[in-house]
Amino acid sequence: MANTPHGGVLKDLLVRDFPRRDELLTEAEKLPSLILTERQLCDLELILCGGFSPLESFMNKADYDNVVENMRLSSGHVFTMPITLDASKEKVSELGIKAGSRVALRDFRDYSALAIITVEDVWHPNKDVEAQKVFRGDPEHPAIKYLNEYVKDTYIGGKLEAIQRITHYDYAAIRNTPAELRTLFSKQGWTRVVAFQTRNPMHRAHRELTVRAARQHNATVLIHPVVGLTKPGDIDHFTRVRVYQAILPRYPNGMAMLSLLPLAMRMGGDREAVWHAIIRKNYGATHFIVGRDHAGPGSNSKGVDFYGPYDAQDLVNQFKDELGIEVVPFRMMTFLPARDEYMPIDEVPKGEQTLSISGTELRKRLRLGTDIPEWFSYPEVVKILRESNPPRAKQGFTILVSGYHNSGREAIARALEVTFNQQGGRPVTLLLGDTIRSELSAELGYSREDRFVHLQRIAFVAAELTKAGAAVIAAPQAPFEDGRQAARNIIEKVGSFFLVHVNTPFEHCEKTDRSGFFEAARKGEITGVPGIDCAFENPQKSDISIDITNVSITAAVHQIVLLLESQGFFGN
Repeated sequence: MANTPHGGVLKDLLVRDFPRRDELLTEAEKLPSLILTERQLCDLELILCGGFSPLESFMNKADYDNVVENMRLSSGHVFTMPITLDASKEKVSELGIKAGSRVALRDFRDYSALAIITVEDVWHPNKDVEAQKVFRGDPEHPAIKYLNEYVKDTYIGGKLEAIQRITHYDYAAIRNTPAELRTLFSKQGWTRVVAFQTRNPMHRAHRELTVRAARQHNATVLIHPVVGLTKPGDIDHFTRVRVYQAILPRYPNGMAMLSLLPLAMRMGGDREAVWHAIIRKNYGATHFIVGRDHAGPGSNSKGVDFYGPYDAQDLVNQFKDELGIEVVPFRMMTFLPARDEYMPIDEVPKGEQTLSISGTELRKRLRLGTDIPEWFSYPEVVKILRESNPPRAKQGFTILVSGYHNSGREAIARALEVTFNQQGGRPVTLLLGDTIRSELSAELGYSREDRFVHLQRIAFVAAELTKAGAAVIAAPQAPFEDGRQAARNIIEKVGSFFLVHVNTPFEHCEKTDRSGFFEAARKGEITGVPGIDCAFENPQKSDISIDITNVSITAAVHQIVLLLESQGFFGN
């Protein structure tokens, strides 16, 4: 047990319930089960180990309502982020979940029982109110998109009993619970600890600002990166942890420690900063660095910032007396080449030259394979980043060639395959719609729903090949916008996606068809044929649009190759 920021004790539910583990495990086998999502799994882990103390369960309705409206639990303790267990109303009905029910919570990866929840409340939240109060309402905010697209319509709150720890096969030695980390601090004699939150790789500026913070507060440094869910598009945690491990020896001996935090971030700006401060206090930190636009997702498509640059610092300071952890404002560091050192930007003498590289510029240099200077990052860090982010000329990509039957899409796809093989440099895979259908989707028909499933299977295969560095050419008809967009979303998680719309007029496709396909469709022998008994939805946005009544196959392929070359996929 340890003091929490609220004057109580830090409860590790796994330790508390360990004597009853066998009993609970036996009971869990007889109970209805909920399979947790990745985010729910992260939340459960931090509830069970005390990372979310004083919260010891998924929120009941009273706690949820108070947190949404007032940033406090019903007990009055400060807590700014709703931590909820959601399920569909169909699943709730199927399992008969109601107040008083006991339900086993299971890991989606192996279905192991992790905890039992005794249900107190089952309710349908007002997601619009949650989106507005917690995340300020912009529908482009990633947390609001997640809330609307992935969070189910029913929330379940209740008390938890822990069965076992969540298993991690990566970096087990540096995944510490709050109690374990506090013990390590005590063993090291650390009484003042400044925690550094990050979801990005660390470079020289980060090392300098954390060292300065430690020296100013006579403290040591806890590098405490998030390795749960972060912002879509962030660098994977395996790469980041290798970077943190590489940079650790750059600290003065004994000044810094690395421990991983299995947090599912919401990118909730000021509210999230307070939440982060509560978590770091639970983990034993006495000081916490709060950055400019801390945990903010940037700006929306109109260029409007979701949060103000200092909103997070202001809100944390508003609660500082209750949080029990001292806030260290993040100070922007800039490099002074004349002095060969970093300095807080507000301390730079007037007229002195400074240098910096933005995140966008860094990604560009990694993509193009151009120089990243040592004043910006350490060679060992750059090496790791280059291994995980090879230049475009060595990356895989997917081209989806979409169009009517007999529009020329398959001819273009076959010609692209030959051209890419001739170009060399990466493996090439051609995924023709009918060929893949016979191998992956033989049981599917041609309804809108079946076409969607078929295209997602193609997208899954294409994404795996793209991730492995291949050039993938996929050429199904893909007549519907929702299917194409879903395929794009799958593939862009791992690599680049290009949509080529073969916009040949339907009349030409039907007139020149020698296969008898359209004739059979006209007779009703084939159904679900775009142009005959369903519409082909033209893409809202394609990278290239080609009409083979105006452009030869060779010229079409040349357009595509030029597009890829302009973005660095071909060349040195």
